[in-house]
Parts: sequence; C-alpha cells; structure tokens
Amino acid sequence: MSWLVGLGAAVLVALFALLWLGQRRLIYFPDPADPGTASASIAGGSDVTLTTSDGLALRAWLIDPVAPRGAAVLYLPGNAGNRAGRADAAWALASRGFVVLLVDYRGYGGNPGRPSEAGLVRDARAAAANLRQAGFPAQRTIYLGESLGTGVAVQLAVTDPPAGLLLRSPFTSLPSVATHAVGGLPIGWALRDRFDTLAAIPSVRAPVTVLAGAADTVVPPEQSTAVAQAVADLHEVSVVPAAGHNDALWFGPFLAARVAALADAAIER
Repeated sequence: MSWLVGLGAAVLVALFALLWLGQRRLIYFPDPADPGTASASIAGGSDVTLTTSDGLALRAWLIDPVAPRGAAVLYLPGNAGNRAGRADAAWALASRGFVVLLVDYRGYGGNPGRPSEAGLVRDARAAAANLRQAGFPAQRTIYLGESLGTGVAVQLAVTDPPAGLLLRSPFTSLPSVATHAVGGLPIGWALRDRFDTLAAIPSVRAPVTVLAGAADTVVPPEQSTAVAQAVADLHEVSVVPAAGHNDALWFGPFLAARVAALADAAIER
C-alpha cells in the first residue's frame, strides 16, 4: 500500500507543477500577430511606441478625436486578441471627442515579452506616461478597463489617479474568476497572478463607473456588483439585462456614451 500512497503523492506533485508552470497559458490568450498600421484600420489613427520600465518597446495605436473635447481615454483591454479587435470601440470613443490610446500588452499584437500581472501593470504605466507626454495628464484622462484589463486599470488608478475610471465586467479577484470557471473547485490559491481588485478598489479616489452583463458567464455579474459596492466614489453602476461577456454593445456607442457621461462629470470642459 505504501507504494500506492507514494504514487498518489507523485501524481499530485506533478499536477501541481503543471498548474504552477503552465497557468499563465490558461489566463492570457494573446493574438501575437502584428495588426498592421493604425491608419489602415481606423480613421485618425497613428502608431506609437510605449517604453516600459523594464525596457520593452510596445506598439500601440493613438486615435485622434472627431471633435476634440480636450480629454483622453486609456483603453486597457482584456486577456485575448489584440488591438485590431478593439478598433470599433476606439472609433466610437473618438467620435465622442476623446483622444484614445489603444494598448496592446507585452506578448500581444506583435509586441515582445510574456504577459503577467506585474508586466501588464508596467505596460499600463508606460501608456499613462505616453499620454502625459502627449499633453493629457491623468487629470484629463479616463482609464477604461475591459475584463482582465479592469484589474490592470484599478492598480494603475491607485498609483496614478485618473479623472475617472470605467470598469467593464470587473471581477473581485483572479482566483475568484478561476474558481467560478472550474465549477467551484478551489484552485485560486495556486495562482501567481492575483489581480485582487476588491482589495485595491477602495483606495481609488476618482469617480468610478461599473458596467456588467446580467448574462455574463465568464465574470459573474455578482462579482462586478461587489466591486461597485466597494468603490469610494461610485458615479454609475449598470448591469445590462441579457448582455454577455463579449457582446457588441461593449465595443460601440453604448460604451462610448457611458465613458462620455463619466467624463462630463469628472473633467471640466
């Protein structure tokens, strides 16, 4: 019997090692393809390079506004695809008068590096610095986080407070989302990347808008509501009936209208 116990222990160690070493491949799903130039994908787009604190050169798109309102949106995307998939969202925001910096993290969209929580936060800080150099300090910038990007946006907002913060489908923590994804199996303790938004969000002093889909099967709307309840300065919370995690309304005029409403309240024109 002792050899059976030893075999079982070895299997458990092997499974833990597999989870520990390969977990980021189960969290981040980058499209590494270079999406091409911004001008070929979106009117008013130009290519910019962000330099991170650990020396990476990341390509991103900067989109000029249709009718400038003197404010910018820093768009921090979710865990899949690349910036080409957010071109419609960027255009909708530009149509509302915002300069839009559409980020691709390390490992996404032809960029060097491998994604991790610390790495994505570095990338966001480099993006905020780029906007400051372009004449848009944090006080004239809305941070827009989408799904996994909400965890990035909240951490950025703690250290570099924006004029306002919009979180689309935020989750309480990455372990909580992982536990939900595997039917309640408590695997969250093994995750190296935490994105503990529920712990960080009370430190954000900017006004916050929270958007969620009532039919979201990736991030339970209850988690988004819990994040909203922990916000110190809640501008708006909206749980959209029948909306899923990646429905078209999150990438078009509806999203842009909610960002504009937040900016109208937070930024003097």
